[in-house]
Amino acid sequence: MQESIIRKLESLCERHQEVEQLLSQPEIIADQEKFRELNREYSRLQVMVNTFQDYKRAADDLEEMQAMLEGDDEDMKAMAQEELEPTKEKAAALEHELQLLLLPHDDRDDCNCFLEIRAGTGGDEAALFAGELYRMYAKYCEAKGWQLEVVSQSEGEVGGYKEIIAKLSGEGAYGYMKFESGGHRVQRVPATEAQGRVHTSACTVMVLPEIPPSKAPEVNPADLRIDTFRASGAGGQHINKTDSAIRITHIPTGIVVECQDERSQHRNRERAMEVLLSRLAKMEEDKRLAEQTEARHSILSSGDRSDRIRTYNFPQSRVTDHRINLTLYRLSEVLEGNLDLILKPVIEEYQAEQLSEMAKQGGL
Repeated sequence: MQESIIRKLESLCERHQEVEQLLSQPEIIADQEKFRELNREYSRLQVMVNTFQDYKRAADDLEEMQAMLEGDDEDMKAMAQEELEPTKEKAAALEHELQLLLLPHDDRDDCNCFLEIRAGTGGDEAALFAGELYRMYAKYCEAKGWQLEVVSQSEGEVGGYKEIIAKLSGEGAYGYMKFESGGHRVQRVPATEAQGRVHTSACTVMVLPEIPPSKAPEVNPADLRIDTFRASGAGGQHINKTDSAIRITHIPTGIVVECQDERSQHRNRERAMEVLLSRLAKMEEDKRLAEQTEARHSILSSGDRSDRIRTYNFPQSRVTDHRINLTLYRLSEVLEGNLDLILKPVIEEYQAEQLSEMAKQGGL
């Protein structure tokens, strides 16, 4: 391993001890947001420290084996020779893991997130597909141990959703789900198709990190138009009797957010503001990235609705991720929530991109 990387890892071990001390200070404990932020940093550093210690042990073992191979004791030579390759492989794997852990960390990866699914071209079939995507994500959340709460929904005429927005709460939710932003296309024979022809429909998915209050963009109350209205759809008898639903319009950008899934008008307003702030933060981030002088292609979708990232082909039981040219004939498993079949290769390819970029810049 390069000396510069070892020095960097040693400095991070010192930071780990520093954060450990900070977490015991009363003023930090009293500031819950700061405490949570430092606690997340401590957890990340703990993984790095443990991996670095394992790597150093493997490196020490390799040195000992090399010394044994250069010695005169034939039994020790034989033992060292037997253990040499497995230990080399272990050290190489730990070195690669450390390189991944040294990649720039996006603090938003630890955040909860909002998942927005909208039916696109395809009419009723697109709405049905949106419902299936939502079910897929719900099952994935269940497998991950994340909590999923619907913020707002607009049901399709024959089922599914014209639009559904949900909040995903759990460790690393945005870090995983951000790779789902973009266009999702389905190819299959609709139930309404009499002649058995395959149709293509589409949905768009947008994933936005939940923005902590301290990092939320400033919004002038005068820029907001807030309307209350009577909620519609399923939800109990109360739903048509009170004006509990909220619609917030951010006048300068034209962004409109509705929330009607809570009985409380106050809670609906709170939820709608959370989504609005996340969308405004995403706009600012997109603008910042667009202004960078060297825009490079990345596997991480911009989330633009024109980005077609995946195709679900029912006749062939095939799912294809176009960003990494990965095709699996395991469509039913993916739709049942085994999304890691697709997501893990995508994330690994993204990390490989980052490692390559850092190596070019001399960071590794």
